[in-house]
Amino acid sequence: MALTGRTALIAAVGALFVGFVLPSWLGVLTVQLTLLIAILCDLALAAPARKLYFTRTGDTTVRLTGEAHTHLTLTNPSRRTLRAEVRDAWPPSSFHPGTDIAASRHTAHIPAAERRRLTTPLRPTRRGDHHAVRVTVRSYGPLGLAARQAHHHVPWTLRVLPPFTSRKHLPAKLARLRELDGRTSILTRGEGTEFDSLRDYAPGDDTRSIDWRATARQQTLAVRTWRPERDRRILLVLDTGRTSAGRVGDIPRLDASMDAALLLAALATRAGDRVDLLAYDRRIRASVQGHSAADLLPALTDALAPLESELVEADARGLAATIHRRTPRRSLIVLFTGLDTAPMEEALLPVLPGLTQRNEIIVAAVTDPRIEEMAAGRHTPQAVYEAAAAEQTRAARRHIADRLRHHGITVIDSTPTHLAPDLADAYLALKSAGRL
Repeated sequence: MALTGRTALIAAVGALFVGFVLPSWLGVLTVQLTLLIAILCDLALAAPARKLYFTRTGDTTVRLTGEAHTHLTLTNPSRRTLRAEVRDAWPPSSFHPGTDIAASRHTAHIPAAERRRLTTPLRPTRRGDHHAVRVTVRSYGPLGLAARQAHHHVPWTLRVLPPFTSRKHLPAKLARLRELDGRTSILTRGEGTEFDSLRDYAPGDDTRSIDWRATARQQTLAVRTWRPERDRRILLVLDTGRTSAGRVGDIPRLDASMDAALLLAALATRAGDRVDLLAYDRRIRASVQGHSAADLLPALTDALAPLESELVEADARGLAATIHRRTPRRSLIVLFTGLDTAPMEEALLPVLPGLTQRNEIIVAAVTDPRIEEMAAGRHTPQAVYEAAAAEQTRAARRHIADRLRHHGITVIDSTPTHLAPDLADAYLALKSAGRL
């Protein structure tokens, strides 16, 4: 039983009124008995809170920064009218800080044997699975002096998917892909591509593309045009070790890597390539294999949604062995990891050259734009010290990148906003050069 503020107000007013008519002790006793009878009657007329029925419907997935709605249908099976306050409780991260969590509180007035639907808007601030906590119902009597309270567990899960903010770059990259694919007048030439057609020679064409037999037949120079090969294998590898947990700006490095992986996957499927995903630190954290082009992006976003960084050092040898098992033939391996000196020199650098023997490898890393800002500072003694530290960090990253390039590995070291388009450009460059 829960008492309300109205009860205390009535008690105070009653005590003042009766105090002028009866002796103090008798007046107080009379007020207390009257109030107790009123509370008991009001409580007896309140609809039972424990016997209510609940069902849930609504959204089960939403992209981060989007808005979802969950619907709670409340049925009153009793013979009394339900006058209640209902709280549909969710974790705090299910609500945007700029909005009031009071959106989860509802006022319900449900006649006997009827039902009502209550809607709770959610704007999650974190990826992953958000679970409904519980539903709390406080049922008041007709006078509002007392209430019955009960808790109900009505399970529901909302999966918050990565936001895929780099989707805005997809139209421009697809236009470039159509050029490479021979759907416009610009065609590519190079080793490892498929023959497409013949056309007349134009100034600037590579002389190695001249088809001398066709030239002899038609008395004019003819050149061969090529289209990039299709059905290539691409393996996206996310390092979920401790280095991926570092935050750059407002997001973890892992989230920036996810965004770049989604853009590359969307682009590669349009190019006719097959894309798989592997998330690994000391064991496999997520895996997507063998999906068709139509099902790939939903499968990737669903697998990436609950993925979190693990505060452990990644097992580089185990990662290399897993990649070998996943790539029985030549593939493009895109490894999303950091360029930190210690993890690279002690773990990844010894095993990466072995992967380059039969695969094309891209290492994609997220750099902090704050480092560039610090390197440009000279206006105060503190800024000079920060600039020196930033230069040292940049030199170490350049050294690691140069060592990777020495082994034939393409290195993309970009800020979170530029990583996705830069990686897509590197993929298209490999297509254009016939290396994929």
